[in-house]
Amino acid sequence: MDCRATSDNSIDRVLEILAPDGQTLPVVLASPHSGRRYPEDLLASSRLDPHTLRKSEDGFVDEIFELAPAHGAPLLKALFPRAYLDVNREAFELDPEMFEDPLPAYVNTRSPRVAAGLGTIARVVAHGQEIYSRQLSFAEAQSRIDRFYHPYHAALKRLIDDTKRRFGACLVIDCHSMPSVGGLPGDRRVAPDFVLGDCHGSACTAAVTDAAERWLADRGYRVSRNAPYAGGFTTRHYGRPRAGVHALQIEINRSLYMDEATMTRKPFLDDLAQQMAWLVDRLGRVDLAALAAV
Repeated sequence: MDCRATSDNSIDRVLEILAPDGQTLPVVLASPHSGRRYPEDLLASSRLDPHTLRKSEDGFVDEIFELAPAHGAPLLKALFPRAYLDVNREAFELDPEMFEDPLPAYVNTRSPRVAAGLGTIARVVAHGQEIYSRQLSFAEAQSRIDRFYHPYHAALKRLIDDTKRRFGACLVIDCHSMPSVGGLPGDRRVAPDFVLGDCHGSACTAAVTDAAERWLADRGYRVSRNAPYAGGFTTRHYGRPRAGVHALQIEINRSLYMDEATMTRKPFLDDLAQQMAWLVDRLGRVDLAALAAV
């Protein structure tokens, strides 16, 4: 089982940037949910076994997009797991029921994500299984946010700023995967192959989303747009088309490339990785005038 425990919380254990020899595309990729290095304090405080904890991972998504740097675009990936800290949330979206002490007034305790148990520090993994055997302290949350959340977003912002400075515009591709059935609580529908989320057009120019949809559909994939996933914090926060920064969330059906029960790779993963590299190359060549539109 590909699940590594670590007590090393130094910055090189927090994230990794796969950088091209020379960036030739105005694209930055981010994989926030594919981390597999499980801190010892999470394993010690969880009521779940490591395999069950992994059900919240976007399994192998970092591998699916790891050829992008060879096509001229950097890839940022979180090495810590989503079950420990979710960087695709506001910094402080926390469920007060999870904590032994009162939360500061600035904490967002009422978001739909908190209500679903999927705040910055999640209460549950897939299918609503409770993660913790005890209440946490706010100091623990603050420590995780300081050590993991802020370095991740600082790195992402730096990549975006560098790209925009070099090319005049930047496309952020936020890379995710989804269950093949029932991605949202109570939803038992079969998922499409891909979901493209651009916050209903507010986070990304239609030229990019249209190009992604056409490219995938031409290869026989079933593609949905903004349903059931319109984009998370990264898409909403960084997607500023009028400022020349566009953000597109890509969700991939896990059944295409992995066994969802055993969390093992299928042979098609390598083919999918090559296709995603070609897709990144295609999106990176959308007219810069469209990307930089003000």
